[in-house]
Amino acid sequence: MDDTFSILGIDPGTRITGYGLIRIKGVSIEPLDFGCIRPPPTLPLPERYRIIFEATEELLERFQPKAVAVESQFVLKNAQSAIKLGMAKGMIILAAARRKIPVYEYSPKRAKLAVVGNGAASKSQVQRMIAALLHLPKLPEPEDAADALALAICHANSIKGDSYV
Repeated sequence: MDDTFSILGIDPGTRITGYGLIRIKGVSIEPLDFGCIRPPPTLPLPERYRIIFEATEELLERFQPKAVAVESQFVLKNAQSAIKLGMAKGMIILAAARRKIPVYEYSPKRAKLAVVGNGAASKSQVQRMIAALLHLPKLPEPEDAADALALAICHANSIKGDSYV
């Protein structure tokens, strides 16, 4: 049985959607790619959602991950912001569902706990720990990409039953 597979982590947003792809090989974990999807903020929201959807489809096509780990939505003070964030997340879920790739949701707190050991860790702490865990030559940027990598690692830990970190 081949124990090599990849996981795509995605931190959705209408301005910046971070993504991070890791490969699990036995007991090791390695980064494959990370970055962000940045729809132009001047575009109407439907066009930004389309860009997020198409960019996610491209990532899924190129890397063919076994799973997608996405940040679960938390209720924001601004209901309109929560709706927009939910729509961006919906584009990601739809892209994965079209390829029959399972989607798993993790709270920001759980992802931070998985990589830093502290669910209240700062974004810079997450960046530094991701760089150390994945032996990156520099901090993953933007912060949204580091958050996405944390989501992927969180899922890897959950399916393994313990921890890669």
